Order: sequence, then structure tokens, then C-alpha cells
Amino acid sequence: QVQLVESGGGLVQAGGSLRLSCTASVSIFSFDVMGWYRQAPGKQRELVADITIGGSKRYADSVKGRFFISRDSAKNMVYLQMSSLKYEDTAVYYCKIERTAGSSWGQGTQVTVSS
Repeated sequence: QVQLVESGGGLVQAGGSLRLSCTASVSIFSFDVMGWYRQAPGKQRELVADITIGGSKRYADSVKGRFFISRDSAKNMVYLQMSSLKYEDTAVYYCKIERTAGSSWGQGTQVTVSS
């Protein structure tokens, strides 16, 4: 079972920035895809951004140009750099990995953007 631990959430004013980190218990090159999802109160969990083992990235339309996903294979970490944060970015952010054996989720980290 892969363990994923997120960190970096917090309270930030609108227009501010945060960087989320996700640390995996095994090599990230064992994963087909690593991604960030979020879930706001009363809403479904949605994809924010993900990156494939080949390095291809995709972003939700709502975050394009503001969020940037990256990884550090030496540290088994994936990051989500969030800039120009908006009130509507408030949510619990989850790290997710996908591989042949299945998928795993982290416990989530709260991001709260004050308007």
C-alpha cells in the first residue's frame, strides 16, 4: 500500500500563493500518473492537475495559468504551486497516484482563501 502525505495547506488571502507538497512512500516512477484533486464543501471531488510518468501535464480550466504541477523524483514528491488564489479555490486538496496495481489517495490538506 502506497502512503501519500500532503502538506502546505493553510489560510491565504485572495491573490496570494501557496505550494502544496505530496510525499510518496515509494518511488514515484512506479506510478503512471500523479495528481492533485480538490473537494469543496457540498461539491464533488475534481481534478486540479496531474502529471504522467512521461511528464505530460493537464490542468483544470479553472486553474490554467495560475497553478503549476511538478515533481522531484529524487525526493519522491509532487508539488502544486498555486498562485493568484481565488476564494473559489478553497477546498481540501488531495494527492492521488495511479498505477497498474490501483490508485491511492492522501489524507488531504485544507486550503482556505479569504476574500
